[in-house]
Amino acid sequence: MIDHVLGRPSPSLRKYQVSLVLLFWTAYAARSDPHGPKPFRRLSDYLSTRLTFWRSFLLFSLSLYLSRNFARVVGLESPEPLANLYKRSYFRATWVTTALDAGFWTAMHLRPKPVKDLASVLFTLYYLVCAEQADEMVRRVRGSLTLQHLRISWDKPNTPYIAAFTNLMRPKLMHYKPRRITIPRPASSAYTEPIQAWLYFDGPREQLRHHDKLVLDIPGGGFVAMDPRCHDDKLMAWAGKLGRPVLALDYKKAPEYPYPYALNECYDAYHTLTTTRGVGLGFPGDKVPSIIVSGDSAGGNLAVGLCCLLLSEDGHRGNTPVPPPEALVLVYPALDMNIRNWMTDEQMALIKAPERRKRKENKMVLTRKSEDYRRLTPHTPYGSGDEGESSPPKSPTSSTLQRTASVMGSGKWLNGAPTTSSPIATTPHDTSLDPQPAPKLRRQLTAPPTSSLPTRLAMTSMISYFSDRILSPEMLRAMIILYIGPHNKPDFATDHLLSPILCPEAILARFPKTYMLTGERDPLVDDTVVFAGRLRQAKEIRWRERKELGLVPEKEEFDESRVVEVVLVPGVSHGFLQFVSVFPEGREYIDQCRRWMKEVFAKVDERERDETPFQTPYQTPVEERKGSGYFGNGDVRRHQRRREAGGEGGKDGAGSDSGEDRPLEMSARFGMTPINTSGDSRRGSKAKPASGRGNIKKGKPAFSGRMSPLATRRSLVRLGSTEDLMGRRMHGLTGRLMGSGQEPFTP
Repeated sequence: MIDHVLGRPSPSLRKYQVSLVLLFWTAYAARSDPHGPKPFRRLSDYLSTRLTFWRSFLLFSLSLYLSRNFARVVGLESPEPLANLYKRSYFRATWVTTALDAGFWTAMHLRPKPVKDLASVLFTLYYLVCAEQADEMVRRVRGSLTLQHLRISWDKPNTPYIAAFTNLMRPKLMHYKPRRITIPRPASSAYTEPIQAWLYFDGPREQLRHHDKLVLDIPGGGFVAMDPRCHDDKLMAWAGKLGRPVLALDYKKAPEYPYPYALNECYDAYHTLTTTRGVGLGFPGDKVPSIIVSGDSAGGNLAVGLCCLLLSEDGHRGNTPVPPPEALVLVYPALDMNIRNWMTDEQMALIKAPERRKRKENKMVLTRKSEDYRRLTPHTPYGSGDEGESSPPKSPTSSTLQRTASVMGSGKWLNGAPTTSSPIATTPHDTSLDPQPAPKLRRQLTAPPTSSLPTRLAMTSMISYFSDRILSPEMLRAMIILYIGPHNKPDFATDHLLSPILCPEAILARFPKTYMLTGERDPLVDDTVVFAGRLRQAKEIRWRERKELGLVPEKEEFDESRVVEVVLVPGVSHGFLQFVSVFPEGREYIDQCRRWMKEVFAKVDERERDETPFQTPYQTPVEERKGSGYFGNGDVRRHQRRREAGGEGGKDGAGSDSGEDRPLEMSARFGMTPINTSGDSRRGSKAKPASGRGNIKKGKPAFSGRMSPLATRRSLVRLGSTEDLMGRRMHGLTGRLMGSGQEPFTP
C-alpha cells in the first residue's frame, strides 16, 4: 500500500515495505507479552484450554485459504478468459509452459549458472502448484519485457534439466547425434562470416553419398532466440522417419544482427547448397539437390522471404538462376510485421472464398470473426450486416412482413441478400439477377434502431487472441522492434521481404507447392489464411492465363490442393511443436508434415525416372521465367544486399571427413556461379549500407521488391457466401461481457 500512496509502485519499494513489516512484528513478538495485549489475554487463556497446537495450525491454514478464495465462495470471482479458448490437452500444456516461464524468470538473476538452473526447476515446481501466482508473475513480466526475458523463456529447452526431461520423453528415432557444420558464403555474398548449421541424419556421413534430397529447416524463435537444438523433437522425427538429411540453420539473431542479416544468411546457405551441389554435406555432386524448405514462426517468415528472393532474381543477372525449392513447409509462420487491429476488405475477400472446400477449411477462423458483434450485444434485434451469414429473402408478401416483424420483436437474427461479386472475377456480376426485397422492406430490414449501430468490422487474430498464454502482444512488439533494429525504417506497406504476406502476385504465381500448419487460436493464424488465399488467387490467375493460351487442356479444372494445403488445428495456439513432451498430440502433426514431405520427394523420384523436366500445372515454364524478370518500381525499399561478380568460393573446408563428432565444414572447391549485376534496371537507385553486423564486402545493389497489390489496390467488393463463415474468433472471450442470458460476473 505504501508504494501506491507514494504514486509509483515498484519492486524495490515493495521489498522495503515487506522488510519493515517483518522487522516490526518480529520485534513486537519478542518484547511484548506472550499472550498479547490485555484485552486478548482472557480470550487466550480460554482458547489455550481447548485448542492444541495442531488445531491452531489447521485453523490458521483454513483461514488463510478462505481469505484467498473469498471471491469464489461468495460468487464474485472474475471469469476466466481462457476457459473456452483452448482444448483441454493444450490448456494443460500451457499450464506447464507458464510455470516454466515464471520459474525461469524468477531465477534469472541468480549466480552461478548451476545454481540458477537448479533454482529455475524448483521455482517451476512451486508455480505448477500455485498456478495463479504463475499467471500473475508472467503477466507482470510481459508488461516490461526485455531481450533477456525473451531469450531465457525461449532458450530454456537447452538448459540441462529441461533437455534431460525432453530426451527422456522423446521416442528413440535417431541413433546418431546431430552434427554441427559450417557453410561457407558464396563469392557473390555481401558477407564473409561462415554460416553455422546442424545436420540431422540417422547414419554415418559416408551414407550421404547416396542422397541427393534435403530438407532445409529455418527454425523459429522470434528472430532473437532458439537455435536448432531447441527444435530437436521436430527435426529428429523428420530425419529419423523420413530417411533424408535435415539441415537446420543456426542463423545470427537480432538485435546483434538485425534485418536483413538473417534473410541474407538463409539465402547464402541455400545458394551454397545448390551451386556446390551439396558436396560439402557429402552428396555425390552429380546434380543439384532437391530441397524442401521449412520454417516455423519467425523461420516461416525467413523461408517465404528466401523463396521471394530466389524467384525475384531470375532474368535479372543474366546467368543461370538459382533453382527454387521443390516445396515449402510453413508451421504457424509470422508473415506480417505490421500489427493492425482490423481486417481489410481484400483480406476478408481472400478468406471468404466462395468454393465449398475453402469455406470448410476456413470456417473455424471466420465463424469466430462474425461473432464479435453478436457476443457483445446478444439481444440486438437485427443482424450485423454481414453478408457471409445471409441468404436471399423471398418476395415481400404480407406474410413475409408479418414474419419479419415477429422475428425482429423476438430478438432473432435476420438474413439479407448475399453479395456474390468477387475481386478476382473476370467478368462483372449482374446484380439484376439477384433476388432483391422491395425498397420499403429493405429499409425495414437494414435500418437499425437509433440506440445501436450495425458493424462489419472483423478484428485480426493478433487482437482477438491478445490474452494468449504463448505469444502475447508484448512479445510480438518486442520481437518486431528487435528484429528491425534501431537504424532501419522499413515501409510496412511494401517491403515484402520483411512482411512476406505482401509478396507481389507475379512472384506468388511461381511459388512452389506449399504446406501450411497453424493452430486455429494462434495470434498469427490470419497470416496463414490470408497468405494462402493470395497464393491460391495468384496461382489460379496464372493457370487461367495458360488455359487461354492453350497450354492447359480445356477440360482440366483448377486443383488448389496441388499448389497449397492448409491445416488449421482446432483449439490450439502457437508453438505446439516445441513442447510435444507435455502436448503429445503435437507429435502427430510433426509426422503429418513428414508424410507430406515424403510425398513430395516421391514425386521428385518419379519425375527423375521419367527424365522429364519438372513443371507443376500452375508453374511458369523456365523459358518464360528467364525473360520476364520481375523487379520493383517506385520508392520501394531495396533489399540491402551488396555483391561483387566472379570469384571463387570461401576457404576449403574439406578436412572434416576424419571424425563423426568433429564439426563439419562445407567444401567450397566448386566455384560459385558468377553473378552479373551490371544490368540493374532501376534508375536513380542508390545502395544502402547493410544493417547486419560482421564482415561485409563492398559491392553493388542487386534487386528490390515491388509495391504489393495489397498496398496499391483497394477491394470494393467482397466474396459472397450463403454460409456462415465468420465466427469462432471471439467465442468465449466476450460471451459474458454484456450478458448472454445469465447474470454477469462481477470482476
